[in-house]
Amino acid sequence: MTRSPLSKVLQDRRGVSAVEFALIAPLMLSCYLGAGILCSALLAQRKANHVASAMGDLVSQAVTLAPADLADICTVANTVMQPYDTSSTSLKMRVSSIQEDGSGNVTVGWSYPCQGMAQLTKGSAYSGPAKAYLSPNQSIIVSEVTYAWASPLQTYNISWLPGSHTFTDTFFLQPRQSQAVNCASCS
Repeated sequence: MTRSPLSKVLQDRRGVSAVEFALIAPLMLSCYLGAGILCSALLAQRKANHVASAMGDLVSQAVTLAPADLADICTVANTVMQPYDTSSTSLKMRVSSIQEDGSGNVTVGWSYPCQGMAQLTKGSAYSGPAKAYLSPNQSIIVSEVTYAWASPLQTYNISWLPGSHTFTDTFFLQPRQSQAVNCASCS
């Protein structure tokens, strides 16, 4: 008795592994790419966090600073962020001295922006949460970083992969050597 061609095909098991792989391969590739992109985003977020911490730490160790010193600190911050994009469209930084005048008014003592972040106006009221960290007649250093992370695969326009995300970090540090870090030339 001869078997029909259809029964031969239904009983043949030689290509099962190839078919299973063809069905699972897109899922495996998606998981691999997703894990890589997630790791890249998490590392960029950690670096942005480290930049904010390092900037604030360096400023809080000084007694007096000049704009040239702050420019050097911004250069160091750019180096810390490497190998990620540090152009002014991606990485924006600002370090400021915030003061409490003894009667509950919290104002900006000085502010120094790096790479396009807006500068706070000297003497203006500060509306951030720094008041919780301040005692009367005290000063605090506020270090802020905003980083616009872009996926390495963004140029391929794959709809199910995240394209970009903005990370924002703010650090509050007390001056270590004096009551306030002075920057007479800063506005």
